[in-house]
Formats: sequence, C-alpha cells, structure tokens
Amino acid sequence: MARTLPELRALIDAVDQELLSVLNRRAALANEVGEIKRHEGSVVFRPEREAQVIHGLQEANQGPLKSENVATIWREIMSACRALEAPQRVAFLGPSGTFSEAAALRFFGSSIQGVPCSSFDEVFHATTSGAATFGVVPVENNTEGVVTRSLDLMLQTPLHIIGEISLLVRHNLLRTSQSLEGIDVVLAHPQALAQCQQWLNLHLPNAERRAVSSNAEGARLAASHPNWAGIASERAGSEFGLHVAAHAIQDDAFNRTRFVVVCLPSSMPAPQASGHDCISLVVSVPNRPGAVHDMLVPLKQHGVSMTRFESRPARSGQWEYFFYIDLQGHPSQPHVAAALKDLQALCAFYKVLGTYPLAD
Repeated sequence: MARTLPELRALIDAVDQELLSVLNRRAALANEVGEIKRHEGSVVFRPEREAQVIHGLQEANQGPLKSENVATIWREIMSACRALEAPQRVAFLGPSGTFSEAAALRFFGSSIQGVPCSSFDEVFHATTSGAATFGVVPVENNTEGVVTRSLDLMLQTPLHIIGEISLLVRHNLLRTSQSLEGIDVVLAHPQALAQCQQWLNLHLPNAERRAVSSNAEGARLAASHPNWAGIASERAGSEFGLHVAAHAIQDDAFNRTRFVVVCLPSSMPAPQASGHDCISLVVSVPNRPGAVHDMLVPLKQHGVSMTRFESRPARSGQWEYFFYIDLQGHPSQPHVAAALKDLQALCAFYKVLGTYPLAD
C-alpha cells in the first residue's frame, strides 16, 4: 500500500532530525580540525582537499540526487563548518548582486564575509593589502574572450591563483516596470553590453548603451530612473527591487564566464595535487624567428596538454608580447615538472600565476 502524504512528511521530518544530528557531529569534528590547524599554524581553507571530497562523493552517489546537487550541498556544508574555524573575507566586484559575487558564493559557499569592490583594481588591492583574504575576478568569457584588466593585474601583483569557477551567465533586462516601452538608457558592464548586443540591436535599437563599473551597479542606477534599464542577474533585480522586463537576453544561450580565486602566497600556498589540476603561466620569449614555436616544444616532448594560449602586448614599445598559458596537470607530477623546467629555460620572462584544482 502506498504511503500517505502525512506519513511521508513524518518520515522526512525524522530524516531531517537525523541529518541535523549528523551535521552537528561533522561540525564538531571540523572544530577539532580547526584547533589542530591553529596549533600547527596551517591554513584553514584547502581547495584541493574540498575538491577531492566532492569528487569522491559524486563518484559514490547512486541517486536520486544529481551530482551537481551533491557538489552544491556539500560545498555549503563545508562552508558552514569552515566558518566555525575562521570566516573567510572574500573581495569581488560589487555591489551585491554581481556575477562575481555569485562566483564567490559558488566557490566558497554562503558562509563568507563579502567585500564588495568598485573595480577589479580594488579587488586586487583589497586582497594584496590584507583587507580580504581572497579575491574573485573574471578572466574570460566564451564569446567575448579574455578580461584584459584581470590578466594585466595578475601580472603586476604578487597574488596567485588557487581556484577557478565556471559560471553559466544569464543576463536579464531589469527596470522599475515589466514593459520594454520607453527605455532610453541601458546600463551594464562593457562585457555584458557586448554579450547582449544582438538582442539590444533588435529590441532596443534606439536606447543609449551606457557602460558602468558592474552589472549590479547598472541595476542600482536603473532603480533610480523609470526610463533606464540594467542588464544583470535576477539576484541583482531582487536586491534593488526591479522587475525582469526580459529574461536571458545574452546572444549565446550557453554564455559562460570563467572566474579565478586569488590570494597572497603567504595567506595560502599553492594547493597540493587533487588529480584534476591546472597550471597558469605568463611568459615571454626573445623576439627572434621560431621563438614561439620552440616554446611549445617541451610541452609536446613531455606530453603536457595546453588548454589556453593568449597573447597580450608587453607595453614596452618594442612590439613584444606576454603569453598567458594554461596547462593540465600539477608541478608535483614528474613529466609536468620536466616540461616546466625546459620551458622556463627558453623564456626571457617566466611567472607561475597559480596551480589549482579545475572547476567542477
């Protein structure tokens, strides 16, 4: 005989009580771990350890929970337990409601102390100065390419990358009413305006497109004027009391942005190998024929896969370039270490931007 709704609810209530008891046991164990870490002077946050835990649980999962839901649930559990040891201060492009904040919450969980910043420069400054332990910044979009300011700042500052997040970005047109009529100005970050230009050309061809420091800032400004609209997340709409006049207006339905997490090496050293890792480098080579080709030879010889290759002007006035490279693997792997050693010997400039677990 099928169980009744009251019976099922009673069973769920009983399971919830069991879950609460088990979660508190986990939190107590996390407190003991925190005591040991404080005694040893070791770091609270270990992204490679958390990645290993989540991957292990996803492999062991037999449903009906989906693997991505397992990751979300356990990230929040670990975030809440981590906060018992020491809440993490995380800088991101603000105000509240930006995709950068969403990326920070995706990576760390919601039990953090957010530090909203007005620009990418301020995110790096806050993290370098110690006002925040970690910073979260976008580095590339699958349609608009790299975020050049983030790349430049990673070259110029002592921060290194310890993690990454790949976020599906859905842009929404937000305003004080639900209508598309009478919109004179659309406000958003330049990247968002570029990612929605076809939709704007079709639906709001006469509206001024005004670039602002972040999408959430555009939403904040749109809340102050009935003829203005912002392009931002639904979270930003809720934050500033706006209606969604049009959903998912990005030109690419699968629009994704990659974010990285940065910190001082003294705050947290490079994560140990997780089994699914990435190394980010920036290099330059002497300006001679075949130099770029020669730079890639060690990777082929040692069987190391390159997943990203971007060039940026070195701004030396000599038509020289920096090359930003992502490699699969971890320096603790002998073939990777050998490739890096041979590559460095060929470079006029060589800097490891970070070694970190790949995003889920």
